[in-house]
Amino acid sequence: MYGGHLGTPSDCKVVLNDTRFWSMDESQAQNAILSLLGEVSPRDLPKVIQWMKNGSEIEELTTSNADVLLRNIADDLRNCLPVEAMVASERQAVENIQRLQKPTIHVDAFLYNDDTIDILCEEGKMSRNYCMSCGSTKTAPLDFVSHSFSIPELRFLFHHALPDLSGKTLLDVGSRLGAVLFAGYIYSSASRLDGVEINPELCDLQEKIINKYNFLDRIQVHHADICSQKTLLQGADVIVLNNVFEYFLNKEEQIKAWMFMYENLRKKGSLIVTVPGLKESFSKLQVNIQLSEWVEEIELDTDIFLGPDTDQDALSDIHLYKVL
Repeated sequence: MYGGHLGTPSDCKVVLNDTRFWSMDESQAQNAILSLLGEVSPRDLPKVIQWMKNGSEIEELTTSNADVLLRNIADDLRNCLPVEAMVASERQAVENIQRLQKPTIHVDAFLYNDDTIDILCEEGKMSRNYCMSCGSTKTAPLDFVSHSFSIPELRFLFHHALPDLSGKTLLDVGSRLGAVLFAGYIYSSASRLDGVEINPELCDLQEKIINKYNFLDRIQVHHADICSQKTLLQGADVIVLNNVFEYFLNKEEQIKAWMFMYENLRKKGSLIVTVPGLKESFSKLQVNIQLSEWVEEIELDTDIFLGPDTDQDALSDIHLYKVL
């Protein structure tokens, strides 16, 4: 489907010609690798293991044509936004981030992986640290917050967390830059992907990508407050809520939004993806919602290597629930 844009899959990843590798299961592959490592000299073994963890050849093995397409989309969006990836009309979110106890900056995980952040730091456009005492060399790491999933997180979501979405509808609440919608189009067979975004500037950005990459047949972005979209919520098979309310609404508005979710996400068997977990979100608010009567949490296996950019802690922040 994507060969017209980016070439064949063999252009984007290493292909092993020895067909024996394709017939190995996980256990056999592990034993074969351990056997090979056992033949490496003790002096060189640490270097080989370091190469396995960080080598570009290993990254190529885990990179698909779909990943390359998503990176192209991220490049396009990055060129349309300031470094902090926040538009001027998101003033309330910016102020809420500035009020956090520890100095925190917004770094959009879809747009910036570690390598890109390193380049920006080298160019003086971004920093990983802040000075704890002006004029001093005493520094501490900044906290990063993102309102988007990274590409490895999106791959985990659609390839490992969610079931086959053929014939299903996905709704991304607060779709922002559209990362979930674009990944859902590329990684899954969902029949329809709806985004609801209240910010008109972000809706325009999403529409530009949808038109450029011909995603119109399955993606639709709705410029609206989610509390006006009862029909979309009630009909969705999968609902994604990634850092959706905390930074953008005051507490009263957050409670109102969550109560609207609770009242309208009632389709039995539908799935809800949240970051952070519902218990954590509700612990900061006074909401009259009994989770055990509404949803059942599905345990996710996050012990998965998705490439050098895999952030195990970020994967553990993803929660999946089934509506009872």
